[in-house]
Amino acid sequence: MNKETTQYKSIAQKKIAFLTSLCLFLSAVEFAIPKPMPFLRLGIANLPVIIALHLLSVPQFFLLVLLKVFVQNLISGTLFSYTILFSIAGSFSSALMMLLVYKAFYKHGWISHVGISLSGSLANSLSQIAVSYLFIFNENTKYIAPFLLISSFVTGIILGLVAEYSVKKSKWFSVIRSAE
Repeated sequence: MNKETTQYKSIAQKKIAFLTSLCLFLSAVEFAIPKPMPFLRLGIANLPVIIALHLLSVPQFFLLVLLKVFVQNLISGTLFSYTILFSIAGSFSSALMMLLVYKAFYKHGWISHVGISLSGSLANSLSQIAVSYLFIFNENTKYIAPFLLISSFVTGIILGLVAEYSVKKSKWFSVIRSAE
């Protein structure tokens, strides 16, 4: 490997480490916020994932999502429980949807971070509803689905607005982006 390739990998590794740390910090903040129902989450730990669309290659982006899922579940003590199925399904379906929307629409100026966040939030909820139906609650999933979808719509909009502001106005984002 030449010096340029090594330096690129080092910068990419630092970005992934920073974004993973930010995911975990925001996850801890979210854990401290009271929830009206145990399964309703704000999803603020996904803010670095949305921002990573601008900073990482596709493999690096999915590595970030994998690290986020693994470490969040390790720290929360759910790594070896059935709830990791929700985390894996929700995180990866959300990441895939946001990546597709980003590549297809954002890069052309046809959609904002709100649209990216909403698409990811709804993909997350729909995949978690599917996991819930298939593995745990069966027909009773219909009782939690409306709450999950409504909350994901609201939080998706809010998170998208925060991502939009972060990408356009934050100094730390511009510093990280310029490190390429």
